[in-house]
Amino acid sequence: MSDYIIRGTAGKGRVRFFAATTRELAETARQIHHTGRVATAALGRLLTGGAMMGAMCKNEQDLLTLQIRCDGPIGGLVVTADASANVKGYAVHPGIELPPKENGKLDVGAALGNGILYVVKDIGLKEPYIGQTELVTGEIAEDLTSYFAISEQVPTAVALGVLVDKNDTVKQAGGFIVQMLPGEGMSQEEALEYENMIDMLELRLAAFASVTSLMEEGMQPEQMMEALFQDYDMVIHDRLETKYACNCSKERVENAVASIGKKDIQEMIDDNKPVEVNCQFCNKHYIFEVEDLRQLITYDEEA
Repeated sequence: MSDYIIRGTAGKGRVRFFAATTRELAETARQIHHTGRVATAALGRLLTGGAMMGAMCKNEQDLLTLQIRCDGPIGGLVVTADASANVKGYAVHPGIELPPKENGKLDVGAALGNGILYVVKDIGLKEPYIGQTELVTGEIAEDLTSYFAISEQVPTAVALGVLVDKNDTVKQAGGFIVQMLPGEGMSQEEALEYENMIDMLELRLAAFASVTSLMEEGMQPEQMMEALFQDYDMVIHDRLETKYACNCSKERVENAVASIGKKDIQEMIDDNKPVEVNCQFCNKHYIFEVEDLRQLITYDEEA
């Protein structure tokens, strides 16, 4: 498989991690949405984070949505993922261009500006879980780190990266999420080991190079986690494919059109012109002829 996520634990099971390589996923999004360089980086980062967070879901039918509402020129981002790490997303204004930062890197933070990160989890309950946090830097990895700390109260380190090549294609993309699990029920000696491990991991994370620079050196998610968890009994439990996948269909779009109500559909019929509906996630176009709209009203009356 090309793009994939590994899931594992370390430190006698007291740390869990997810690490991903997502170049094809991010490049697919770029091609679908014709994103500019900074939007490619922003959307690619959020897609990578969303894919790993989708892989955290416990049940196959669980769905996750990450939404950023912001005042920056990108206008906002939306990403959805399922438990199989299928992910899709879009930027409100994908074609924006901004000058790079002084260090030459793409200025994702300026593209987003100030705003709110919303995390919506549909896990089969009557109402979905909704968590939110203010954007910390707009660079996305730090914002997800803040979300986990504030909304889920789980000490977490998130790293995300998208390297855009000179020809505007995605050259490298990936990331990781590292979480400390509750240290309850430990002896005094175990608690000391736990605290020492946290201190060491913080030092290693602070010294860690960017994800994309490590990938440029040829490191895969496995090697990155081995470097981070050296001497801490790292175990990789599984590896799963992740990909950009939109599940839209004519039937789904038809149901959405039907939901707007008989009066509005009748107005479309009276215009006597076909109606085009576009999927925001994959840019696929669905055409509804006047007769299709009439059938929607007829079906509604029969029902």
